[in-house]
Amino acid sequence: MHAHMKPAPMKGKFFTPGVIILTLIALNGLVFLAGRFFFGIGSVTNLNNQYPWGLWIAVDVAAGVALAAGGFTTAALGHVMHREEYHVILRPALLTAMLGYTFVATAVFIDIGRWYFIWHPLIMWNGSSALFEVGICVMIYMSVLYIEFLPMVTERFIGHVTLPGVLSRLNAPLDRLLRFLDRTLERSMFIFIIAGVVLSTLHQSSLGTLMVIAGSKMHPLWQTPVLPLLFLLSAISVGFPMVIFESMIASRAFKQKIEIDVLSRLGGLVAPILGIYLAFKLGDMFIRETFVYLQEFSVESVMWTLEVVLGIVIPLRMFLSRAVLKSPLLLFIASSLVILGVALNRINNFVVAYTPPYAFGSYFPSIGEISVTVGFIALLVLIYRVYVMIFPVISVPEGPATPQTKYAIRGKQ
Repeated sequence: MHAHMKPAPMKGKFFTPGVIILTLIALNGLVFLAGRFFFGIGSVTNLNNQYPWGLWIAVDVAAGVALAAGGFTTAALGHVMHREEYHVILRPALLTAMLGYTFVATAVFIDIGRWYFIWHPLIMWNGSSALFEVGICVMIYMSVLYIEFLPMVTERFIGHVTLPGVLSRLNAPLDRLLRFLDRTLERSMFIFIIAGVVLSTLHQSSLGTLMVIAGSKMHPLWQTPVLPLLFLLSAISVGFPMVIFESMIASRAFKQKIEIDVLSRLGGLVAPILGIYLAFKLGDMFIRETFVYLQEFSVESVMWTLEVVLGIVIPLRMFLSRAVLKSPLLLFIASSLVILGVALNRINNFVVAYTPPYAFGSYFPSIGEISVTVGFIALLVLIYRVYVMIFPVISVPEGPATPQTKYAIRGKQ
């Protein structure tokens, strides 16, 4: 029998050799980011008037939005479909999505030339703009994610507000406020959960609409009227693999027992979604007869093949195997391949497939762009570690210690 699981803050020391390395990587990225703001975007990136976007939009924004899809897919599975057995992964998935969208918004902020005009969409509405729809939906959904995270804050601090000194007179009012928020959110949370699922489907597809507008500037292997649908399907297909990936990494980092039973059942849901995504992708290719471009040996044909074979076909076969679903290592590899495939898809759509007319030369990201992107990823992991050590996000077994639970809660001793 499995012990009852209850969310609790993780124990143990914050700084480990891995955390120190991540901190150095994050600091390196922040140095280049400071250069972007002090000396202009051209001083750090290889962007120009011909190539107005590059790695930051492809990875930090487009791929970041897709890889944060675990929030709305698990919310739909656990809350909307009432699959109680998956509740143990809902909070980690929510935190990953919340941090992911926060970094997506930050990436948009640093990527636009006049970053100080980031507030314009809030008051200068353009209902016919796909980019406006993406921006507004991302902002609203990010707000929804923070509201969905509030119950973890109230759970952590109700009855534990102990401000020191003269601030102690605020302890009682703050505790009453937390209790009021807890009662209010308990009654209204279903509204935000449903809103989050709906909003996610809107902006995930609208990112594809942006590249449809690019028209002949995009390579035919990716340019298609159904690109919004393909973007949505790819985001849905990577949602559960991202949750599996994050859960296993967190379990290893905090010396937790991997919940292989839950993750195995979750992995069993991936193959049908991947199959639907592959069917639409190949069906669209044969309808438009763009398979002829695969006969050419080019960067585009190689990248398309890698995207489909590594990111869809191989993990699809793996997720259909019962042996893979029962093996933590193989399940981790299969999930990683799906994540890689979706990341490649966004890079292909926004960078590889895009060639502006009358282009002089080509685009390749600079050291500064790569450093900022890698630094952002490292910073996200560090902030995730801070959150799970403060708030009850990750579930641990309750009850008397057994050989299994001793391993799971070793950090408490």
